[in-house]
Amino acid sequence: MGLPSPLLAQTGADVSTGASGPAHVGQDGAGAQDPAAQEPIISDEEFDSSIPPIDADPDAPMGSVADWEAQARAAEPLGEPPAIDPEIDRPLTPLQAFDVEAFDESRYTEADDGGSAEVRYGYRLEGLDNLSGEDEVAPVGASDVKALFRSLSALEEGKGKAANGAMINARLQSDQTLLADILSGQGFFDATVQGSLELPEQAADGAQQGEIAVLLQATPGPRYRLGAIRFDAPPVTPPDLIEKAFAPKSGEPIVADRILGAEANIAVKLPENGYPFVEVGERDILLDAATRTGDYTLPVTPGPRSRFGDIVISGDKAVFEPDHIATIARFEKGEPYDSRKVDDLRRALVATGLFSTVAIAPQQTGIASGDDTQYANLVVNQEAGPPRTLAGQAGYATGQGIKLEGSWTHRNLFPPEGALIGSATLGTQEQGLGGTFRRSNAGRRDRTVELSLSANHSDFDAYEAYTGRLAGRISYDSTPIWQKRFTYSYGFELIGTNEQDYDFASGERRRRTFSLIALPGQVTFDTSNSLLDPTKGFRLTAKLSPEASLGSGAQAYARTLLEGTGYYSVSDGIVLAGRARVGMIGGADRAQIAPSRRFYAGGGGSVRGFGFQELGPKDPDNNPIGGRSLVEAAAEVRYRFGNYGVVGFVDGGQVYTESLPRFTDWRFGVGIGGRFYTNFGPMRLDVATPIDRRPGESRISVYISIGQAF
Repeated sequence: MGLPSPLLAQTGADVSTGASGPAHVGQDGAGAQDPAAQEPIISDEEFDSSIPPIDADPDAPMGSVADWEAQARAAEPLGEPPAIDPEIDRPLTPLQAFDVEAFDESRYTEADDGGSAEVRYGYRLEGLDNLSGEDEVAPVGASDVKALFRSLSALEEGKGKAANGAMINARLQSDQTLLADILSGQGFFDATVQGSLELPEQAADGAQQGEIAVLLQATPGPRYRLGAIRFDAPPVTPPDLIEKAFAPKSGEPIVADRILGAEANIAVKLPENGYPFVEVGERDILLDAATRTGDYTLPVTPGPRSRFGDIVISGDKAVFEPDHIATIARFEKGEPYDSRKVDDLRRALVATGLFSTVAIAPQQTGIASGDDTQYANLVVNQEAGPPRTLAGQAGYATGQGIKLEGSWTHRNLFPPEGALIGSATLGTQEQGLGGTFRRSNAGRRDRTVELSLSANHSDFDAYEAYTGRLAGRISYDSTPIWQKRFTYSYGFELIGTNEQDYDFASGERRRRTFSLIALPGQVTFDTSNSLLDPTKGFRLTAKLSPEASLGSGAQAYARTLLEGTGYYSVSDGIVLAGRARVGMIGGADRAQIAPSRRFYAGGGGSVRGFGFQELGPKDPDNNPIGGRSLVEAAAEVRYRFGNYGVVGFVDGGQVYTESLPRFTDWRFGVGIGGRFYTNFGPMRLDVATPIDRRPGESRISVYISIGQAF
C-alpha cells in the first residue's frame, strides 16, 4: 500500500456524497453536487428588479460626502438620519487593561545542553480500530493505515519535539490532511479527521507535568466500491485488449494504487500489442452515496495499429548506420509493433559501450502496411561516447603467485564495432603481450569474430614455456542483456612453443619445441539465472579440441572436457552450488603431448587447498608432470547478507596418466571464503587447506580474484 495519489479522490472531507444526488470525482479529486439537483433561491426577474438603476450619465461628478449624507437624509421617511449607536464612537480599551494570563510554554518544555527550550509532545490515532476494510482483493486494516501514516507523518518525523506550540499545530494540520488522504485513497471518501491538542495537567506548585498530547480522531465511514467500468475508446485488436490490461473489477474497493497501476498498465500493454501511440485520458468516477459505489470512466485514444517500419537515425554524433542497428534488433520490418523489442534494442545499443546517450521513439508515417495497420518508423537518437577504455585486474593464488592483467581497447576503430585490443600480463610466474581484433554483432546479434596474436612466458613447477599463438574464433555468446540457453564457439589455433619439463628417459629436465594446430569448439546449455552470480539453475558445457603436433614424431590427438554446475536457492540468503568436471586426452602418449596441453588440477579454479597444478603424478623432484585425464568436484554453501557473503566449500579431484580417469586416489581440500558483491560481480577471497596433507604441500592456500569459483 503506497501513498494515495492526488489523481484520485484523496480528500475525503471534500468529497460530497449527499442523499440528494451523486458526486463526481475527477482528476482534481474534488466532489461536487449535481447542478440539476439544485433549485434557484430567487428568480432572475426578482433579482434584476432589486438592482438600482444606473445613472444615465456615467461621466457625471460623483459628489462629496456632504452631498451623499444629504441624499441619505432625503431618502429617510421622516427626513431625519437614524440614530447612531454611541458605542461606535467610544475609544477601544487598551490591551494592558485586560486581565489575561500569558501563555507559558516553559511549563511543558525542556532545555537541551545548549540551553534552548523545546516543546515536548506525543500523538495518537483513534477511530481506526473498527476500520471496515476487509476484502479479498484489497484488504486494509488499522495496522496498514497506521504504518503508512507513520512513514509520512510530520508529527512522527519530529520525534516528539518542536520549537514551539505553533510548530506542533502546523504538524497537526498537515497530518490531519495526510490521514484523510490515506483513508480516501483506500476508498473511504466520506472519511473525516478531527485534530486537537491536550495540554498537560498542572501541578499544585504551578509547574506543568508531562507533554502535550496530540489527538487525531478519524471517522472512516463506509468504503466505496467500483460500480460500472467503462472505457471511452474506439475498437482495438484484440477487442478485449484494454479490459484485460485493467485489473480492477466491479465490486472491488476503489483503491488509488490499484486504479493508477491499472491505468499505467494500459499505457504499457497497448504498445506491446501494436499501439505505440496510445494516450490515456483523465478518469472520471461518479460516486453514489446511496449505494456507496463509483462508476468509473476512462477515455483511451489507442492511435493507429502499427507495424515496425524503417530505422531512422538522428543526432550530431551518430555511431551506427540504420543497417547495423537493424542487425542488432530482434525484429524485422513489417512485424507487429512491440515496445518490449524496442526496449531490448535500446539496451543492446547501450551495452556496446559506444554511446553517451541513446533513445528510441516511434514515429507515425501514415503509410498503410496492410491488415488495417500502418508503418511506425523508429527514430534512434544517438550521441557517441568515448570509444577507448583502459581495464585492469589483479589476482593471487598459491602456486601461481601474483598476476596483474591490463588492456587498452578501442571499441570502434573499424566501424561498425570493430575493436582493437592490446593486452599485457605481468606476474611472478607469467608474463605476456597480445593484440586482438574483435568484431561484435558480426552479421548477427551477439555473434563475435576474433583474431588474436600473442607471446607469453610461463614458469611453473610443472614446466617452463615460451609460446607464440595465432588464433581465430567465432562465437555466439550470452550477455548480461540477454542470457541464452544455448551458446557455442569454434575456431583455430596455430601454436609454436618451446617448453622444458622432466624427461624420465634421460632422468633430467629437457627442452623441446612443439608446432601445434588445434580446432577447438565448445557448446553450453545454460538454465541458470545469472552469468556472474547464479542462485538457481544449471549449466552443461562440452569442449572438444582435435589437435596435431607437427615435426618429428607427429602426433594427432583430441582433448575433451565435460563440465556441469548446478545452483539451488535454499532461502533468500543461502545458495547451494556444485560442480563436476571430467577431462580426457586420447590418441597420444603423455610424453608426446606438449606439457602446456596436458591436464592439471589444483588452484583457485580447480581444487582449492592445493597450489596451482599441484595434484597428479610427480617427477622425482616432486614437481607435477600433468596427465591425460582428470576428475574434479566441488560443493559450496553460499550465504549472502547485504553486499557481503561467506562461503564454505569442499573440493576434490585427481589427475591420471591414463586416457580414461580411474576415479580413485582423490585428494580433498576444505576452506572458507569471503565475498564482497559489486555491480560487476563478487570479489572473492578463499582460504583452504588440504585434507591429509602430504610433504611439500602448503598448510594454507589463498586465492584472490573476481567472480565466484564456478
